Amino acid sequence: MQKKGRLVISSTAVKIAISVVVLVVLILTVIALYANVPADGKPGAAIDYPKEWDFRWEAIVWIDDIVEWVVINWSPFFEGIRSGVLFILLPFRDFLQWLPWWLVVAGTGLLAWRVVGKKFGVIALLFLVFMALMGLIDLLMLTLAITLTATLLCVLMGIPMGVAAAKSNRFDELLRPVLDGMQTMPSFVYLIPAIMLFGLGMTPAVVATVIYSIPPIIRFTNLGIRQVDTSVVEASKSFGATSWQLLTKIQVPLALPTILAGMNQTVMMALAMVVIASLIGAQGLGAEVWTGIQRLEVGRGIIAGTSIVFTAIILDRISQAFGRRWETGAIT
Repeated sequence: MQKKGRLVISSTAVKIAISVVVLVVLILTVIALYANVPADGKPGAAIDYPKEWDFRWEAIVWIDDIVEWVVINWSPFFEGIRSGVLFILLPFRDFLQWLPWWLVVAGTGLLAWRVVGKKFGVIALLFLVFMALMGLIDLLMLTLAITLTATLLCVLMGIPMGVAAAKSNRFDELLRPVLDGMQTMPSFVYLIPAIMLFGLGMTPAVVATVIYSIPPIIRFTNLGIRQVDTSVVEASKSFGATSWQLLTKIQVPLALPTILAGMNQTVMMALAMVVIASLIGAQGLGAEVWTGIQRLEVGRGIIAGTSIVFTAIILDRISQAFGRRWETGAIT
């Protein structure tokens, strides 16, 4: 035992010694480079990155050529996506804008009261009364149309991808870095391909919102199915359940609270994209905030931004309450 302890101590000492030597070499290298700097203060090739190695412009041209080729040769495909998005978005938008303002206020307050509780029902009612008094109900309906359309598309695509990731470790390993990149990339970056492929308007706004907000529903679906008790799965298999029956009758119902939590995060991320999407022609409360910024109208921006916060609180509390109710029902 003593020998083993001495070996551990000696190996640690060797690692520390090597680290010190490397640090000293780096310091001496920096000192040598600094000593070779010319008298005029320009470091030259010893420190500066060589301009001959800068291929940024070539990369920009190469990417632009690829995008141009895709836009020209795949235009029917993207036109199909545009038609599909508008097929969902336009009727949804028209229906929400058709609803009487008083029905929107009273119906949302009643829903919040029945699902969340009496106290939050009153709070949601006051939030919507504030937006009505500020004349923002129509813009709220446009925002909800874009947000809920993007959420619906995220659910339709994200849940199957999450199920596939839960069933296949290889697909999960391939998908994980893609989702990491999607969640860490600045949200403004999503506007670039959306504009190139779909132009300006609500369609690129929905597409950019979907790309930005789909990772949570995929991750939570994958996590929820993987967390289903293996004994329940094995028991179902022993009773002769097929893979489809196991998925639809056991795994998805038991994982649904987790999936609903992912849907809640997807809704919040979609709503967070509203202001950014207004830069490419998306209408609604985000466009009102952007107008206030452009015109330096602080009051306009604060009122619209406050309305977005109120909308986020209402959607968050109601969606969370639905998740808790389902989880309680599954337990009982």
